Amino acid sequence: MNMSKDVILTGDRTTGQLHLGHYVGSLRSRVQLQNEYKTYILLADVQALTTHYDQPGLIADSVHQVTLDYLAVGIDPNQATLFIQSMIPEIAELTVIFSMFVTVNTLRHNPTIKTEARDRGYTDLYYGFLGYPVSQAVDIAFCKATLVPAGEDQIPHIETARKLVRRFNELYAPVLPEPRILTGERLGGLDGIGKMSKSMGNAISLNASPDDVHAKLTKAKTDPARVHRTDPGHPDICPVFAYHQLFRKEHAVEIHASCSQGSIGCRDCKHLAGTAINELLSPFRERRAYYEQRGNEVKEILAEGTRQARQVARETMLEVREAMGIRYFDL
Repeated sequence: MNMSKDVILTGDRTTGQLHLGHYVGSLRSRVQLQNEYKTYILLADVQALTTHYDQPGLIADSVHQVTLDYLAVGIDPNQATLFIQSMIPEIAELTVIFSMFVTVNTLRHNPTIKTEARDRGYTDLYYGFLGYPVSQAVDIAFCKATLVPAGEDQIPHIETARKLVRRFNELYAPVLPEPRILTGERLGGLDGIGKMSKSMGNAISLNASPDDVHAKLTKAKTDPARVHRTDPGHPDICPVFAYHQLFRKEHAVEIHASCSQGSIGCRDCKHLAGTAINELLSPFRERRAYYEQRGNEVKEILAEGTRQARQVARETMLEVREAMGIRYFDL
């Protein structure tokens, strides 16, 4: 039973299947918190257009695949409301309103926007890409969310959301609560460069087969200074050791010592990490297989969640219009 007064909003852009980085950074906490808080989880297909506007087929397919990922890791549709962003027109309406009191310079200097634009090689920013933080602020505001489980890279976005909500309340009326972020752990990518990411191709997907997990780890970067198996290693700079710390916590100290002394090779170290990851993913694969055979049930979960979110959005927009003095009559 969701007893807390806090409301959670979280979600993912539908640009492909989710991976271990998503699980460590956010999904794990969503599963833990869904029984304590009123939880909304959005499939952000509109925001997916900011980088994949020319791939609508991928986005549509990913709505289904990401929903399967959610159900596989343990999101309970009886506890959490799963909904599709594009099917809530009030989100678009409130996005326009919020965009009226945020400056272009504020958006251009958002660290996350700057980093992603650089990583994607964008020299000129599309309006939708630049306005991503405004759209995200509305996702949070429409359901009056107060808590947002997300990675540390989302901190600038949440701060923008706080400022926009605060500005709205100052201009019109205290209708919307200011959200706060609940940060999760960060998982590095297999290539040892930055975080695990779909776009970087350095991730292990949540529905990866056991063989695929081991195959990906076989190619993972390790300590570049370690040439021979018996060379002393430096586990603190090795991406694979970080996986031991997360997925084999009880053995991490032992692995650290063995690597430092050169008594375990990188291949064996990777195999142990892969085995632990497969143990984590095993129940996810089972639940995913269950829902893959029940497409109509998955569709109805999304439809019902979207209906519930739409009703909340209607109610919020009535309050917003009332506060602004633009609720001329009801339609």
